Amino acid sequence: MKAIILAAGYATRLYPLTLNMPKALLPINGKPILDYIVDEINTIKAIDEIYLVSNHKYAENFFQWAEDRNSPNITVLDDGTLSDEDKKGAIGDIKFVIDEKNIDDDVLIIASDTFFTYKLIDFYNYYKEIDKDCVCAEEVESIEDLRRFAVAILNEDKKIMKLIEKPAEPPSNIGVYATYIYKKETVPLFDLYLKEGNKPDAPGFFLQWLHNKKDVYAYIFDGRCFDIGTPEAYEKVQKDFSEENK
Repeated sequence: MKAIILAAGYATRLYPLTLNMPKALLPINGKPILDYIVDEINTIKAIDEIYLVSNHKYAENFFQWAEDRNSPNITVLDDGTLSDEDKKGAIGDIKFVIDEKNIDDDVLIIASDTFFTYKLIDFYNYYKEIDKDCVCAEEVESIEDLRRFAVAILNEDKKIMKLIEKPAEPPSNIGVYATYIYKKETVPLFDLYLKEGNKPDAPGFFLQWLHNKKDVYAYIFDGRCFDIGTPEAYEKVQKDFSEENK
């Protein structure tokens, strides 16, 4: 299994914090967000390669991070883009990594700004049990929060029956996060999705398209997941996590 970490966004809503620093390298409790993610990925022994895709603006930051971490299974890829105007989008970047590294394997895909307290190995074990494409999700009480998520309607077995990316009127309280495991045979479908002219940005759009073609299941995690989109949200995460670890 391969892992793809999506880190090619520009995080403009977090300016000035991210003017010269990618969001993924902002610290929480003295440790970069990205380190928490990679530590969790490393609990899944089936993953033998980790690919982090960056834009050109922040590529050197990630090259330095990877050098400091000194992990032989981590490769940083620069997608060559320089701004929000010419970015490939998350799905475009997934396809970029698939092509660059000729990925022909199951793949874990995760956003680099995903800070969470559940165990990624539990998600992987769920995937192995159901042997289907799957995504991390939780019950979200805030309507405002749900409007910023992909929102799913599930059947009794947690199979996705309907999914809408960032709905104005959320059809359920199941918020889907940018953490996925796709089977080897699903990987080529990223190419088909883009060739059909579908949106290349939010990864939830691919899931919205995919669940109409294949069975996809939601893993309802036991823990917390933080959306770090604004300076205020980042400050709250730091405060909450600090308090949890006193």
